[in-house]
Amino acid sequence: PERELRSALHRAGLRFRVDYRLDTAGLSVRPDIVFTRARIAVFVDGCFWHNCPVHGNLPAQNVRYWNRKLERNVERDRQVTAALIGAGWDVIRAWEHEEVESVAKLVAVALNARISD
Repeated sequence: PERELRSALHRAGLRFRVDYRLDTAGLSVRPDIVFTRARIAVFVDGCFWHNCPVHGNLPAQNVRYWNRKLERNVERDRQVTAALIGAGWDVIRAWEHEEVESVAKLVAVALNARISD
């Protein structure tokens, strides 16, 4: 999903950084896509790993382990989002099941809004 989104953004003429580390509020984060000048961080969250309310499911085996693991992932996502917003970044989170072109348009709108400010 991340690669598909990157391709769609690139086709739209948008240039970005990949595997770019951001250090804020004691956290070191590597968003999937980063627009450094506009200060926009994009994350494409997997439905299983980030506990999607629509498609997320809990494995039948070792339920206690997986429940804690997935809850920690969701809490970490909240902390990362809050830290980045607190440092002046816009954060866009998309689910892997979302239509790539819709997410790309959302990113383009956010980018245009940031650039025109």
